[in-house]
Amino acid sequence: MERPFPTVAVVGLGTMGAGIAVAVARSGRRVIGIEAGPDQAARALARIEEATARAVERERLTAEMRTALLALISVGHDLGRAAEADLVIEEVPEQLELKREIFAELDRICPPETVLATGTTALSVTRIAAATARPERVLGVHFFNPVHSMKLVEVVRTVLTAPQAAADVAEFARSLGKEPVAAGDRPGFIVNGLLFAYLNQAAAMFESKYASREDIDAAMRLGCGLPMGPLALLDLIGVDTARTVLEAMYEQSRDRLHAPAPILGQLVAAGLLGRKSGRGFYTYEAPGSSKVVAEASAGGSGRVAGREVHSVGVCGSGTMATGIVEVFAKAGYQVFLAARSQEKAEKAKAQLAKSLERSVAKGRLTEEARDAALALVTATGTYADLAEVDLVVEAVAEDLGVKRDLFAALDKIVKPGAVLATTTSSLPVISCATATSRPQDVIGMHFFNPAPAMKLVEVVSTVLTAEDVTSTVLELCAKVKKHPVECGDRAGFIVNALLFPYLNDAVRMLQEHYATVDDIDTAMKLGCGYPMGPFELLDVVGLDVSLTIEQVLHQEFREPGLAAAPLLEHLVAAGCLGRKSGRGFRDHARR
Repeated sequence: MERPFPTVAVVGLGTMGAGIAVAVARSGRRVIGIEAGPDQAARALARIEEATARAVERERLTAEMRTALLALISVGHDLGRAAEADLVIEEVPEQLELKREIFAELDRICPPETVLATGTTALSVTRIAAATARPERVLGVHFFNPVHSMKLVEVVRTVLTAPQAAADVAEFARSLGKEPVAAGDRPGFIVNGLLFAYLNQAAAMFESKYASREDIDAAMRLGCGLPMGPLALLDLIGVDTARTVLEAMYEQSRDRLHAPAPILGQLVAAGLLGRKSGRGFYTYEAPGSSKVVAEASAGGSGRVAGREVHSVGVCGSGTMATGIVEVFAKAGYQVFLAARSQEKAEKAKAQLAKSLERSVAKGRLTEEARDAALALVTATGTYADLAEVDLVVEAVAEDLGVKRDLFAALDKIVKPGAVLATTTSSLPVISCATATSRPQDVIGMHFFNPAPAMKLVEVVSTVLTAEDVTSTVLELCAKVKKHPVECGDRAGFIVNALLFPYLNDAVRMLQEHYATVDDIDTAMKLGCGYPMGPFELLDVVGLDVSLTIEQVLHQEFREPGLAAAPLLEHLVAAGCLGRKSGRGFRDHARR
């Protein structure tokens, strides 16, 4: 079968347009680059020559390949030359009327069979297509930056796009070494539709002073394995660009979660657009630089000293409890592993021994270190043995009644001045604290699973937590080689409050038949560098666990947009809980 579109015109040769022109030429196609005027055309050609020269330096191209590639690209400022192309890709600034004018002119110039594609990331492809007499041959083709390394292309169909035109553009993308995913015409398409709502909530979280920019970014990198934190990513994308995309999303959805956080408008008005202007959420060495300049901070320097911790008690016998015991024992702390019976405690210690043995087998731990860690752990079936410890970490079932009963019991047993911590991921820490007569000593210490491997700990202070208790836990995290982030006591803390609305949005996207499970997962992995797609992650976490967290978030914030997607509720009701039940968004029993 003959490859589609032997000649391609690219209208607009900024960073994205120039990248597309090079990618198309690398596939052996002729490229007609078109800019607004002779000066812009000259600068665009220089940009392409510089980019390909860097590719030779980095050994992505040979000198011979570069010469052949440049011979396939011509750059000028005559839009009429688009008539020679089989496919025209528009990459001009995100202004609807400008795009509509160009498409109207392209419609007049180009033969009827020419396919016209817009590279818009936020505007309505349908409204752009309506400027032509051939809406069936108009669609969106959304590449990601940098084009040479990003594999994803969203192929965006309107209600009038001919299926063959979309199929041809998808095949064209594959011939460039890209992976196309099919999307319908709504603001943000798949990737930006899911990404920007999450970025917006992160900006609002920072604006409310709930957590620092560094802690928000570290939480999402370390807690979710994301390549960048949301605020650093907003600076990279451009605060103005993000606001434009969110405005377009809100115009259609009227979901308040899509309404741009006020801080985005304030930064734009001040000219603080992110890396490109040298300052946004962070300050950079120079405009265009990626190097963050440290700023004087009011926090941290005047913090009170923490309490001394020599021994630790961990309540629970499950995976999380055993993992936390391992963390403290490997750091040299005397640890009491307290379970509801001696048998359960001994069984948990046996699991700990197996985990340490695996670390030895993988060369991560010496036999001496393994033996030393095990010797520091005492398994006990009675909480009375925790009477003299300096810190107790509760890691029992995620049930508020169970936790309150345990904290009430610990209050009577544990010595005055000891810190009492809960590992809850979704329940109010204050409810655990008020079960005791010493709420000032109670704090949240949310480890992530598996605790020995995951670096992040969310340190959650209530309105009653003493300042030296917060200091104690922050200092302790550093000693056990964890990265603590501070936040207040509200549903979801940092990570779950940002992660689960994004997962819920993905379920809604599927529920509305906008895109498939595979296309959504592929789009987020290739378009954002996420380690897992949203449906892969939901199946791993468990749909029942995810639904509970969604419901807690909705109950706390009362935002209609946070209500759990009905499809998620239906799957849980049907017993489709993800990997643990064999079926969730995918059928794992057959795999």
